Amino acid sequence: MPALISRMGKRLRRLIERPASAELTQYEALLPAIGELEAEVEKLSDAELTERAGKLRLEAEFADAQLTEICALGREAARRALSERAFDVQLLGTMGLLTGHVVQMETGEGKTLAGALAAAGYALQGKRVHVVTVNDYLARRDAEWMRPVYDLLGVSVGWVEPSLTRDERREAYAHEITYGAVSEIGFDVLRDRLITRVEDLAQPEPEVAIVDEADSVLVDEARVPLVMAGSVDSAVADMEVANVVRRLRLGLHYETDSDGRNAWLTTAGASVVEKALGGIDLYGDSGSGRLAAVNVALHAHALLTRDVDYIVRDGKVQLINASRGRVAELQRWPDGLQAAVEAKEQLPATDRGEILDSITVQALLARYPQVAGMTGTAVAVAEQLREFYRLEVAVIPPNTPNVREDLPDRIFASPSQKLRAIEAEIREVHETGRPILVGTQDVAESEELAEKLAKVDLPCVVLNARNDAEEAAIIAEAGTYGAVTVSTQMAGRGTDIRLGGADGKDRERVVELGGLHVIGTARYPSSRLDGQLRGRSGRQGDPGSAVFFASLNDELVLSNSPDVPEGIHADEDTGEITDSAAQRHINHAQRVAEGVHLEIHRNTWRYTRLIEHQRTELLKHRDELLRTELAAQKLEEAAPKRYAEIEEGLDADALVRLCRDIMLFHLDELWSDHLAYLTDVRESIHLRALARETPLDEFHRLAIPEFRKIIPAIEERSVKTLEEAELTEDGVDLAASGVRRPSSTWTYLVHDNPFDSDFEQTLKQVRSLLRRKKD
Repeated sequence: MPALISRMGKRLRRLIERPASAELTQYEALLPAIGELEAEVEKLSDAELTERAGKLRLEAEFADAQLTEICALGREAARRALSERAFDVQLLGTMGLLTGHVVQMETGEGKTLAGALAAAGYALQGKRVHVVTVNDYLARRDAEWMRPVYDLLGVSVGWVEPSLTRDERREAYAHEITYGAVSEIGFDVLRDRLITRVEDLAQPEPEVAIVDEADSVLVDEARVPLVMAGSVDSAVADMEVANVVRRLRLGLHYETDSDGRNAWLTTAGASVVEKALGGIDLYGDSGSGRLAAVNVALHAHALLTRDVDYIVRDGKVQLINASRGRVAELQRWPDGLQAAVEAKEQLPATDRGEILDSITVQALLARYPQVAGMTGTAVAVAEQLREFYRLEVAVIPPNTPNVREDLPDRIFASPSQKLRAIEAEIREVHETGRPILVGTQDVAESEELAEKLAKVDLPCVVLNARNDAEEAAIIAEAGTYGAVTVSTQMAGRGTDIRLGGADGKDRERVVELGGLHVIGTARYPSSRLDGQLRGRSGRQGDPGSAVFFASLNDELVLSNSPDVPEGIHADEDTGEITDSAAQRHINHAQRVAEGVHLEIHRNTWRYTRLIEHQRTELLKHRDELLRTELAAQKLEEAAPKRYAEIEEGLDADALVRLCRDIMLFHLDELWSDHLAYLTDVRESIHLRALARETPLDEFHRLAIPEFRKIIPAIEERSVKTLEEAELTEDGVDLAASGVRRPSSTWTYLVHDNPFDSDFEQTLKQVRSLLRRKKD
């Protein structure tokens, strides 16, 4: 009975402390057996260890016995190859991954090794594994770091990065385990969807994805589309409009809503713009062509801020990933907005391309029959992981209890009062010699704080989107005695902060002082981001502390809950607020922000789900055209005389390739046209709500009939091409018949939809109409 009560009490504590998490008892029960195997496998030679791991290849799925074996062999391989003996909690993480969970492991608890052992386990089941990372640096680092472990377990590993050629990519994907950034793997999927020869395929069919920083990839970036574009021409930015809009003033010529997602001209603003553009009527037939340019230029001017949303570096606009505080490589806004921002900054417009294909990160991961993940902050998004991916979270306890002191938020009436308190906090802690990590909201704030600290003789190292190439070195030294590091968001940095610096020489000195002190300059729009910053302190049982400073006038509050409750009073001298109502209000604002992001995710998925279904159907047809003689059969049936005429001048293989090239070209072109059509529909669909129609239903009503036209149109266009194709001594000149693929292609990510939801767009239209009638 006491044992039963103890087990029930343990489960109750888990339910309270780790809501929405999976039960670990089944895996914990295997730890003694793994421990018993340890002495046995230690006696094996390297060759015997590899041979024993190879015997697991006979198992299609891992039952308890196989989980025990792979964990015991993996622990020994890591001990020999890395001089690291995996802790029991790391093996729990490995088993959680091997059974398809998202495992939550705190910072510094060894997720990389746990993920590697799970990847090896899946590979030994005969499954191709992609370890999906948040950036290219981590993909290469982790693959090279874990390679000796994989070698001992008899599985092969490679990685993909932007510099690889097509042949090198094919070789990397041929390994049993391939590491790659989520964007790079996605771009390879898009490239494979445009090939015209089977031998040009880079990726085999996907089987298992193990996602590092799973909450960031599966939630924060889930709605981000990855795009393959083909050259068309340079984007045309309306410089005249940009110069006019630059002179407009908030409150007089235009207004914005509280959450910074909409901007619109006032009557006075419209008059100024119309006069400056030669007396046109923006809302009449004569000015309708300029209205779109004005709207997008106003969005760039009013809602996108340099050093917050983007930086200008090397003469280029580079977007900043809001959840990581660093440059979002290869990322851009939709072409019109990208060109408008470039015009705003007086930069030449970058090339514009037609979208050949695209895929969201969520759709990319949905291609894998099995998905697992690891992160330090999964419980907060457990419901989303279940809703969108049918994944359950397993919380892995730390190897050493966390002793970090999480201090209550310090709240102030104004940002200036808050900043003075932050400076005082940094000075007070710095005088003791404790290392300090300050997490800021954006590039501009990090640099402003650094300047203020320098003026009062408190030098610091800054890590933000401007110098993210040096991030590993900067973070590695952030635990040095006396160090002050100011950084934008810490998610996905991939490097632990070791007390005493990278070499640990001052470790004991820093430990005695209390370890790393983390300061947040404001609460983030997500509690997970708060947790990720706090988690940089208190690693593996180290001492440490964390505190967030906040203001009732922070952007989080103003955008999500601007109506502050009455009766909250601040200290007259410092502006500090100790009323618990202020803390509740800030917490509420954060929950509202999380709800908004969740609704954007849901809304995006509602629309892209239909597109992905259509793409899947068309890909089946494309694959049949690519791998069989279907194209030749179709064209011979539809145009037998012309087919026979061309057949006389070509050998059988060449004729099959010709027909295949024609039909694949028209399929890809029609899909590109369909995407453009759907984009136009999606951008205007909010107007349907004015007629009391459901935008999503209307989107489906328009999208489905258009899609059904594609396959008949492929055959129709292909027949016309075949009939018009010119026979030459060298064969058939398809280029002369218009069958020309883009001279160049490139890939990029479209930034999170910078525009608002359908409902908000509708309200914006209604407000604008009412204002014009009233004025």
